Amino acid sequence: MASTNPATATAGTESAGKQPASWLNRNVVAMGLTSLLSDVSHEMATAVLPGFLTALGISAAVLGLIEGVADGVSSFVKLGAGWLSDRAGRRKPIAVGGYFITGSSTALIALAAGWPLVLFARALGWFGRGIRGPARNAILAASVPAESRGKAFGFERAGDTVGAILGPLLALALLAYFHPRAADPSGPFRTIFLLTLVPGLACGLVFALLVREKAGAGTPARFFAAVRQLPKNFRRLLVGVGVFGMGDFAHTLMILAATQLLLPAHGVAHAAEIAALLYAGHNVVYAAASYPVGALSDRLGRRGLLAVGYLVGALTAVGLVAAFALHLATVSYLAVVFAVGGLYMAFEEALEGSITADLVASEVRGTAYGMLGAVNGVGDVAASVLVGGLWTLVSPAAAFAYAAVVMLAGAFLIFRLR
Repeated sequence: MASTNPATATAGTESAGKQPASWLNRNVVAMGLTSLLSDVSHEMATAVLPGFLTALGISAAVLGLIEGVADGVSSFVKLGAGWLSDRAGRRKPIAVGGYFITGSSTALIALAAGWPLVLFARALGWFGRGIRGPARNAILAASVPAESRGKAFGFERAGDTVGAILGPLLALALLAYFHPRAADPSGPFRTIFLLTLVPGLACGLVFALLVREKAGAGTPARFFAAVRQLPKNFRRLLVGVGVFGMGDFAHTLMILAATQLLLPAHGVAHAAEIAALLYAGHNVVYAAASYPVGALSDRLGRRGLLAVGYLVGALTAVGLVAAFALHLATVSYLAVVFAVGGLYMAFEEALEGSITADLVASEVRGTAYGMLGAVNGVGDVAASVLVGGLWTLVSPAAAFAYAAVVMLAGAFLIFRLR
């Protein structure tokens, strides 16, 4: 198996001129801080959303539908937004707009009496994520030397995941404070959704004020012409990414799994609190592993490490199968499963972006990140809807068994890449 070596990749030298001298520069730090604040907002909501839906009597199938539709919206927006950022030559305004949309949309869930408004708010938030993702990643890739992309993407993902640790912990503290005082079981959840506005809007301000971008001339290529410029080895990579994505279910379903497994022994409120704490532990592992994984890929190559990460993802799904099939509803066992889930996320998030930068020239890199996001998103739609549907119609064990098989197939395809 050949691995991607960023030092020798054909797209390793930027066409726009001299590379930045240091990878840990103003842009990298600012984007790490932006991602931290954005994920505080997002993960506060994610940690309590399954508990909120449980309090409203909404099923796992509906949660899968909500997450799947939201991922689908994000995917198709990424496809267009990435190309638009290449064409315009200015990516920063697109990224800033996306951060503000995402940061403000989650508060709408506080007004929900049923699932339709939750679906709308989640989809609007993912619309913002779709706008900002390719533009931000292209700016990040252009801000560092080619041989240090793994470190830069790992650092940005680590910042994102520190926010994903703080978000659930903050949500947990707020739940513990508000639940004893609430007459309406859904009231504490609604308060948390409103409070997500504070870090959600702050992240857009940080990106707008601190990130610097040198505007390019832009590329006049039409969308399909830009797609045709993407190299064949990148397209082959997308096949493995897409197959793995078909099993890469939304991790809100992990939180729901923990909530339902712990419900008989702990009740709704405490089960939701424990599940949020487990998710925080998941994100601790994700944050701790992101930079080391990225830095290791600068030395050893990325494809092999990405395949290992995909394999760890399959093991996460197997762990959830065992939890339901063997009734392993203990906090300690679930903590291990969540930790393994955080580990594979570190591999996936840190490496997919940096491999893309290695393989694709800067002029069409926004389009490439849009394609990567679209492929991931289509897979995520299928994974979330199928896992949620199998959970409701067959059993949770069957749902996660499907995920394990498909994720294993994705790992195999990445191993087989040449």
